[in-house]
Amino acid sequence: MLPWKRVLRPLAALLLTTAVAVVPATTAQAADAAATSSWGSPLLERSRELGGGWNDYSCKPSAAHPRPVVLVHGTFANSVDNWLGLAPYLTDRGYCVFSLDYGQLPGVPFFHALGPIDKSAEQLSAYVDKVLAATGAAEADLVGHSQGGMMPRYYLKFLGGAAKVNALVGIAPNNHGTDLAGLTNLLPYFPGAEDLITAATPALAQQMAGSDFMTRLNEGGDTVPGVRYTVIATKYDQVVTPYRSQFLTGPGVKNVLIQDLCAVDLSEHAFLGLTDRIAFHEVANALDPAHATATTCASAIS
Repeated sequence: MLPWKRVLRPLAALLLTTAVAVVPATTAQAADAAATSSWGSPLLERSRELGGGWNDYSCKPSAAHPRPVVLVHGTFANSVDNWLGLAPYLTDRGYCVFSLDYGQLPGVPFFHALGPIDKSAEQLSAYVDKVLAATGAAEADLVGHSQGGMMPRYYLKFLGGAAKVNALVGIAPNNHGTDLAGLTNLLPYFPGAEDLITAATPALAQQMAGSDFMTRLNEGGDTVPGVRYTVIATKYDQVVTPYRSQFLTGPGVKNVLIQDLCAVDLSEHAFLGLTDRIAFHEVANALDPAHATATTCASAIS
């Protein structure tokens, strides 16, 4: 990837944050945002209309796949668009798959996971309870992309989620904060910029390396007992940087660099979660390690 692309993509995210802060929401936008904040939202309904077969609350887990899978989208994403690749991949393999919207801001439709991360974790907690009640399962498995691979750790550590979750699979998760390829180091040179980001989009400020949120999340260890953790990262990640900051330490952890499985896989942060079937194959292995098969470049067409 060209160096300028590594800079422009995270910079675009910061510019979008500013736009969110300074562009007033219209009444129609506010109504749309309110609609997308519920479990019966248009986004969740759209997942069924697309034919992917997920968010079907009549689905009952099978003996082969006894736990429902809850997909947790990333920053600036939503419960449908983040999972147009992975959700059908898993449903085709017999999983009951669900996805939620979280971290919504008033007047900001479709672009979610921007609100305070601790509040987002509370939304995840309520959603997991809903899925477990609907499916009759005792535990769920969580698969998240970017913030969605990190935020559940707050749920597991502070909100009792470890008793309800068997495994957490993070695809390019922001586990220890990011410096956005060094861009966050420039914030002190722009007076008021950090305050604007904190006020307008709390989750972005909380995901910066060294934030109070990241310090609290990781103090005392990365993991909690009883949960299996898998991290799938790419060395071409230009959003969660440095990429090795994604890896976890502790019992029950498996850290995977996708280029160790397929050296010619050039996926960066977004594509790793959106379209990379090599990563999808490794997700399936993490969900069912007893029946795992080798992940190679050929997994892209399997």
